[in-house]
Formats: sequence, C-alpha cells, structure tokens
Amino acid sequence: MESKIRKAVFPVAGLGTRFLPATKANPKEMLTVVDKPLIQYAAEEAVNAGIKELIFVTSSSKRAIEDHFDKNYELEAELERKGKLDLLTIVREVVPDDVSCIYVRQPEALGLGHAVLCAAPIVGNEPFAVILADDLIYAAQNCVLAQMVSVFNDRECSILGVEEVPRDETDKYGIVDPETSDGRITKVKTIVEKPSPAEAKSNLAVVGRYVLTSRIFHHLIDIPRGAGGEIQLTDAIARLMLEESVLGYRFEGKRYDCGSKLGYLQATVEYALLHPDLREPFREYLVSEFGQRAKNRLRAIND
Repeated sequence: MESKIRKAVFPVAGLGTRFLPATKANPKEMLTVVDKPLIQYAAEEAVNAGIKELIFVTSSSKRAIEDHFDKNYELEAELERKGKLDLLTIVREVVPDDVSCIYVRQPEALGLGHAVLCAAPIVGNEPFAVILADDLIYAAQNCVLAQMVSVFNDRECSILGVEEVPRDETDKYGIVDPETSDGRITKVKTIVEKPSPAEAKSNLAVVGRYVLTSRIFHHLIDIPRGAGGEIQLTDAIARLMLEESVLGYRFEGKRYDCGSKLGYLQATVEYALLHPDLREPFREYLVSEFGQRAKNRLRAIND
C-alpha cells in the first residue's frame, strides 16, 4: 500500500550549546556517529519510511547541512579520477534521486512548535512526519518512522512516538496520560510539557518522532507561548486532542539521546559494534582494554 505520508520536517535550527565548543562552527546535527552525521541517520529513516520530501527548518548557522545533502561535483570528479568508486557511490547515495530536499529558515529561536510552524507553507494540508535528529533510534528491522507510518495508514490520526522513561526524568519530556491501550498503540488522554515527577500522570514520554495531521498548524498559530517562553509543540498537540484522536506508539527499537554527551558516546560505541567493517577490530580492542566485563556486555549486544 502506498504511504499516505510524503513529507517529513526536520527542525535543525537549534544552537547545540550542550556540545560547545564542538558546535561553535559546526551544527550539532552534523556530529558523526561512526561515519555518518546524525542528520543523515534521520534522513535515511525518513526515506526508508517512504518519505519523498525532506523539509529542513534551519538557521543562518546551518549551511553545512545544506552542503551535506547537495551535490559536490568537485569531490565526485576527484573520487572518479582516482578510481575510488566505492566512496563515489556512498557520496552519490546520501539522498536518492527521487527524494527532494527543501530548506526554510526559522527567523527566531521560538521553540519546536514554532520550527514546525515554519514548514506549514511547504507541508500544506497533508499529514506529515517530524523527526528530531538528536534522538537516534536503532531498529533491527523496520525503522521507527516506518512503523508509525504503517499505523497512520491504518488509523489516519496523529501519532506520537513514546517510550517509558525513569520517573525522575519526566521534567525533561512531554509526558502523556494514556487512556486505553491496544498492544503498542495507546490512545492519549492528555499531554503535558515537562511536568515534575510529582505531577506527571505517567512516565510515558514523547521522544523525537511524530506523525501529525495538518490541523496542528491551526493550533500552533493560535497558542500562546508556553514553557521557556517558547511555542511548544506539546501545547498544540494538547489542543488537537480536543477535536481528534491522538495515539501514542510504543516503538520497537533502542533510542540514544544524542542531545546529551553521554547518550552520544553510548550511540557511538554501540553503532561501532554494529558496523560491518569495524565491529570485529573494535570488539577486540574493547575486550583487550577492559576485559571480561566488556566481553559480557558485547555478548549481550550481539544477542
């Protein structure tokens, strides 16, 4: 069945201050996990879910993202001249020929909701996806967005990617109050941005993946600024629930919070252990340096 979701929005205008000085001149989305920048993992997930238009909401400091997805004639000519055809193929396949990259500026740093709203003229009246590149999610089979698109094709309502987080970390996420559940799908009763552990209705958090109907734009235009003085996507979703169903989807996969240094390092180590060329020598290095404890952990990852 043809996907009903053709467009994905990537909010990439943030400053990435938690990674300074690395992000002083380089976008945080261009930080690499092994041999790909975070934004490429996000784009590949969208493409694998059937997305044909990648909409990047950028700022003046994010030109490197545009350059990464653009054609580099000089590099390609040099690789071809030197006979490095394997590398040439990698460079040319950063984005498939049938997928378009579109860029729009977020003029002010007014939050995630405002970033999504900046994409409204391009998205139009279609349902669309939102992917936060900071949340890198490994799925052994279907990528998370493909899982969510499949649910949307069946249910035709907005869907939030959710997972359980430690109760003492609810103030870092949008937290949903689940009403009814059917396997991995939960009907959401309410959603609150960054509630304290004492006030949170659950520990089920929204993490970096959304499939939304275009009706969300109506609410993003209308809502006042929320937490942090920003236009919060969570607040608009809360209003959307008053007029149509919103589902939470407990995705299959492991999430790495690459917006934090620890999560980024964890992702780098574990993706290296999955890399076809690096996993064996890297595994040997870890075992030789860190001994039996590392060996047990590596066995657990492989299992």
